[in-house]
Amino acid sequence: MTTSRRYAMPPGETAWEVPSAFGTVFRWEYEDGRAALINLYEKGKKLQWNTNTRIDWSQDLDPENPQGLPDESVSIFGSPVWEKLTRQEKANLRRHIQAWQLSQFLHGEQGALVCTAKIVQQVPNVDAKFYAATQVMDEARHVETYARLLHEKFELAYPITPTLKRLLDNVLSDSRWDMTYLGMQVLIEGLALAAFATIRDQAKNTLAAAVNAYVMQDEARHVAFGRLTLRDYYPQLTQAERDEREEFAVEACYLMRDRFLSEEVWETVGLPVEECVGYVESSQLMRQFRSLLFSRIVPTIKDIGLWGPKIRRAYSNMGILGFADVDTEQLAREDERVAEEFDARRPH
Repeated sequence: MTTSRRYAMPPGETAWEVPSAFGTVFRWEYEDGRAALINLYEKGKKLQWNTNTRIDWSQDLDPENPQGLPDESVSIFGSPVWEKLTRQEKANLRRHIQAWQLSQFLHGEQGALVCTAKIVQQVPNVDAKFYAATQVMDEARHVETYARLLHEKFELAYPITPTLKRLLDNVLSDSRWDMTYLGMQVLIEGLALAAFATIRDQAKNTLAAAVNAYVMQDEARHVAFGRLTLRDYYPQLTQAERDEREEFAVEACYLMRDRFLSEEVWETVGLPVEECVGYVESSQLMRQFRSLLFSRIVPTIKDIGLWGPKIRRAYSNMGILGFADVDTEQLAREDERVAEEFDARRPH
């Protein structure tokens, strides 16, 4: 059965093909793996899970607030537009804004699925091919999980945003294997982790919280994969090559920051688009939220050695430089612990 009828806007308009020209690398040395990546590969194999059995899909969502999130999570909360809405209009907006955000998670996960398959082909080391293969399975499961949440429970979805589409296009069309890592493993996955965490930690609906907790358990490994690989590789590059990658990271971060203006939602529910966007851009609460989204990216960028004056200046202007010393390994351990707590509470 087609899912097109569940989309708030026609999804076909955002379908596209990315022309690619990159080499596929075969490697005949099978025992020169780096210990850190082999350990990550073992963990990736051990922690595979089935969305049909790990998650209790019998749970229902509240039609007025599907994930049970506080109203502060609606980016125009507190604005004159919000205050004029009736109770029913606020309920409709909650459903649409939550479906829109989850839809971008879904489309980003499909992007990660394609990018990681590309990494398996491109990357020169067998240990990285091994781990990337486990991530391909992870990403397929994430696409399945978010699609099921949206199509079965929300019965509402949104097409990919132009900013996410542009970023994926940039990542997939670049022939250099490390740019796929940088764009997907570090930047897109890093931002996703922070966004998932807001739902996992704030949602009153157990189904919505569990979906994000279990996906985060996987995503923490994915960011570690990018960090371990690029930390070994980037010291080998020239300063000019590192500068180019810093410029890409800066542009990508600005694109991702602008992902959360939600123009498509305001238009769909009949609200004044310019007024809503203006409020989101000026809101102190939203500035804090958009800054927090980079809490996983900034320390990883520093750790892999892309820490020149241009990127530090850009991050300072964005108000996110203070995240540079966040302990990402501790956050990953916490993500695993929280997922295990959800497992412990799950009926057996």
